[in-house]
Amino acid sequence: MNRDVFYALLAAALFGASTPFAKELIGDDAPVMLAGLLYLGSGIGLVLIRLIRDKGWTVPNLATSEWSWFSGAILFGGVLGPVALLFGLEQTTGSTASLLLNLEAVLTALIAWVVFRESADKRIVLGMVAIVLGGGALSFQTIGEIGFNWSGPMLIAAACLCWAIDNNLTRKVSASDALFIAGVKGLIAGSVNCALALLIGLSLPTGIATISTMTLGLIGYGLSLVLFVLALRGLGAARTGAYFSTAPFIGATISVLWFGEPTGGLFWLATLLMATGVWIHLTELHEHAHHHEALDHEHKHAHDEHHQHIHSFAWDGHEPHVHRHVHAEVTHKHPHYPDIHHQHTH
Repeated sequence: MNRDVFYALLAAALFGASTPFAKELIGDDAPVMLAGLLYLGSGIGLVLIRLIRDKGWTVPNLATSEWSWFSGAILFGGVLGPVALLFGLEQTTGSTASLLLNLEAVLTALIAWVVFRESADKRIVLGMVAIVLGGGALSFQTIGEIGFNWSGPMLIAAACLCWAIDNNLTRKVSASDALFIAGVKGLIAGSVNCALALLIGLSLPTGIATISTMTLGLIGYGLSLVLFVLALRGLGAARTGAYFSTAPFIGATISVLWFGEPTGGLFWLATLLMATGVWIHLTELHEHAHHHEALDHEHKHAHDEHHQHIHSFAWDGHEPHVHRHVHAEVTHKHPHYPDIHHQHTH
C-alpha cells in the first residue's frame, strides 16, 4: 500500500473511532467546553512529543503567505468546526452523525477543484455523488428520529464545511513539520474554545472527565491530524479527503456494536452508497504526461525521480533528510497525485 494512503486511512480510523465516544461525553460537558478540551489535549500532547523529539522548540521557516493559510486553518478547523459538530451531536445519533461526516470529503474536493484548481477525474466525481446521496438518505432518517428538525444535520454539515476549508488551507503548509502544524492548531483552538466556555459561565468538568476528554483529543484529533497532514503532502486535498471519508464507517460501527444504537433501512442504504463512493476513490489511477516547472522548497525527502539534486554541504548519504533544494524542469509520465510536487494543470 502507498505510504501516504496508509497515513490517510490510519488518520481516518483514529478520528472515526473518536466520534461516538465524543457523543458519550456530551452528557457531562457543554459542547464548547468539550471542543476546547479535545483540542487542548491534542495540542499539549503533540507539543510535548515534539519537545522530546527535537530536544527543544523550534519554529519552521514559513513564508508570510503560509502563516496566513495556517491561521485560517486554525480558525475554521480548530475553533468553528468542533463546536458545530458537538452542537449537532446533541440532536443526532452517533451512527448517523458519523456517516454524515462523509460530507467533509465532498466539500474538501469541491473547494480543491473550484478554488485551488486541483486536478479531478470522472471517478472521483462519481464517488462524490454516491457520498452525497448517502448523506441525503441519512438526513431523511434523522427527520424520522427527531421530527422535522434539520438543525442537527445542518450543524454537522457546517462542521464539515469548516473542516473542508481547513483541509485546503492546511495543504498549503503541509510540506512543513506535521507535529508543529497539528500541535499549534490544538493549543490555539483548545485555548480559544476553553476561554469562550469560561466566559459564558461554564466550568471545567471533574478531573477524571477532563483527563478522559483530553486523552481522546490527543488520539482522535491530534495524532489523526498529524497523519492527515502527512497524507495531504503526498496526495493533495481532494484525494486525502476521499480516503479520510472511511472515518465515518469506523464511528458508525462503534456506535452500533459498542453502544447498541438502532439502525434502519435508510441507514444501511446510506452505508451502501457511501461505501461505493469510497471504493471508487480508492481504486483511482491517475497517470499522464506532465511537466514540472523549476521549484525551490524545503521538506523531508529521499533521492528519487523527483529529487536528483546535488548538495552544497557534506552529506553522509542517509535517507530521508531535510534541506532546501531545487527541482529542475522535467517532463515525464508516471502514476501520481496532486502532491507538493505535482501542482500542474490539465
